[in-house]
Amino acid sequence: MRILVDENIPRMTVAALKGLAHDVRDLRGTEDKGIPDDDIWALAQSESRLVVTTDKGFARYRGLVHCGVLIVRLRRPNRKTIHDRVLKALASFPTEMDWQHTVVTMRDRARTVWRRRADA
Repeated sequence: MRILVDENIPRMTVAALKGLAHDVRDLRGTEDKGIPDDDIWALAQSESRLVVTTDKGFARYRGLVHCGVLIVRLRRPNRKTIHDRVLKALASFPTEMDWQHTVVTMRDRARTVWRRRADA
């Protein structure tokens, strides 16, 4: 799966995703580090990538055609809990087709799934 991770996703998660044979683009350490959310969105769309972030602002794109958004929203986030929720979401939605036009918000004990209607 083609994934773009926002800078707020732990490096250990990036390593784990790469270890699972995903094509992961991490913005840290690149010229794209620190770019605005709209530019992250445009980059992900131009490269057909799932966006993985802790930034709830990405939910605003849910009505658009896209390759998927995973938002991790925890009460007390830390590297391990973010990591665990990302891996759990990707295990639940293992293919690129599962993510098409889908926004998943992973919380401490629950998840919300929003899918764009086909006729929208």
